[in-house]
Amino acid sequence: MKELDCRGLACPAPVLQAKQLIEKEHPDLIRVTVDNEAAKENVTRLLGTQDYMVSVEHEGGDFHVVGKKGEQPAASEKPPAAKPETRKQKIMVMIATDRMGYGDDALGKKLVVNFINTLEELGDELWRLVFVNNGVKLTIRGSEVLPVLKKMEKAGRTILVCGTCLDHFKLLDKKEVGETTNMLDIVTAMQVADKVISI
Repeated sequence: MKELDCRGLACPAPVLQAKQLIEKEHPDLIRVTVDNEAAKENVTRLLGTQDYMVSVEHEGGDFHVVGKKGEQPAASEKPPAAKPETRKQKIMVMIATDRMGYGDDALGKKLVVNFINTLEELGDELWRLVFVNNGVKLTIRGSEVLPVLKKMEKAGRTILVCGTCLDHFKLLDKKEVGETTNMLDIVTAMQVADKVISI
């Protein structure tokens, strides 16, 4: 078993260290120890994307995230390849605030609600929504845009919510929509996107 002690490290250091170890050594069994909820969720997601079966052990204030390589399906079990289709543009929308523009805060909050309610007009090209900084407040219990965000998520839109930001505002337990994420995922998404709209 390969072990990483990432206690005391801020996001995205635990994820980056785990990713580097996996890419360098390809361990069948890996255990990453972290000391906060956001790091636990981010490392869990990373291991899941790397085809590990993941379990989490909670001990005191620490989380031990354990990844074990699973059996790969036999060639005959793999689903048939999808038929090629016309490629649609991937638009990523990054929302870093719970209001739009400067000047009047009440107006800014109305504008951001209208903006999010109108995003579905982008159709199938709306690929990913990323919430960072004060924008994470739009994904929590009581948010005016929560119903439309949940509808988008149910329709297959990926919604990523910065774990470091949630932790900073003490909102991790109040998030109601989206996946808790880290800066590595956000940067990677920006690289893959055809267009990034940022507010």
